[in-house]
Amino acid sequence: MGKSYKVEKSYEEINARIKSGEVVVVTAEEMIGIVDEKGPVEAARQVDVVTTGTFAPMCSSGAFLNIGQSTPSVRTTATWFNNVPAYSGVAAVDCYLGATAVCDDDPLNKVYPGEFRYGGGHVIEDLVAGKTVYIRADSYGTACYPNLHVEKEMTLEELPSAVLCNPRNAYQNYNCAVNPSDKTIYTYMGTLKPKMGNANYCSAGELSPLLNDPLYKTIGFGTRIFLGGAQGYVAGPGTQHRPGNPRGENDVPLSPAGTLWTMGDLKKMSPEWLRGVSMRGYGCSLSVGLGIPIPILNEEMAQYTAVRDEEIFTQVVDYSDDYPNGVSRSLGQVSYKELKSGSITVNGETISTVPLSSMVKARAVAETLKGWIQRGEFLLGVPQELLPVE
Repeated sequence: MGKSYKVEKSYEEINARIKSGEVVVVTAEEMIGIVDEKGPVEAARQVDVVTTGTFAPMCSSGAFLNIGQSTPSVRTTATWFNNVPAYSGVAAVDCYLGATAVCDDDPLNKVYPGEFRYGGGHVIEDLVAGKTVYIRADSYGTACYPNLHVEKEMTLEELPSAVLCNPRNAYQNYNCAVNPSDKTIYTYMGTLKPKMGNANYCSAGELSPLLNDPLYKTIGFGTRIFLGGAQGYVAGPGTQHRPGNPRGENDVPLSPAGTLWTMGDLKKMSPEWLRGVSMRGYGCSLSVGLGIPIPILNEEMAQYTAVRDEEIFTQVVDYSDDYPNGVSRSLGQVSYKELKSGSITVNGETISTVPLSSMVKARAVAETLKGWIQRGEFLLGVPQELLPVE
């Protein structure tokens, strides 16, 4: 038998309330006070949906783009957007532009640390901003596709198809990165000063999507989400989905755990929520705005969505030696309340903290999603299969 609850709601009931304009929606930050005051049972009776949000670099992102056929026809085997290469081993004029792809003429880290001023993430930002991009493509030619070369300028609107398809988004918790070595290092967690001069972290904490549903009881294939400023979907577990990692008594993981594979119509998205990123000495990426509405099906979900920063912990990891050499070791465990305070203490030393994620933008995602639901513009997507927990 399944667990019994004092409050039980269905997706259909909540969606009916959205359509009628009677739905009660709050953000994850607002839910904390409601559960504190009324308790999880009464909070579950009163609240229907809790919105979450995050905005941060998410390297495993990109877009499937169709550049349209030429005359004579072409089957592209190599494609570039503003001199940034896309993977063309798909078919005809389809390709995949990865967020971390870098311009062909970029010096990379030959002059260290490299600047990585333009890459796939920047192309995606330019496209959603309505800018024209220069496209060139090559082919070896076939009987049915004789054309060997294509060059043209196109906007996002002119592309026959453009789908944001991100294999790994919205990491459920992540490391806090430090550098105990004697020299500055440049990583995907940003620039790390020597002798633990700073500690970089990347999570919205109590507002972060997967931390508000730690065991994925409402999230899976088909969950409708806020993605890049438009409605998108969870397509399944992301790459590196590791739900079996250790968790606290509140079921929240103590290290990187779940991830999401997400997708949506790029033509409906906005540069406000998709920003190209240049990470000195490391490479290019894409900052993504992502939010998930958590249906309050019962008091358990009410309790989960009231999680606080002081109840969410992560590990401090050495990125100068341990991480690059695959050594699994924690220098200490810290809460997101400590991280957001501006400093943490590790081995008796006080270290300044630096967020890679934006709390201002995360709150804006949650508030925007809340408004969509209140206005009846966004219905909950019923997951066809929940994310794996083991």
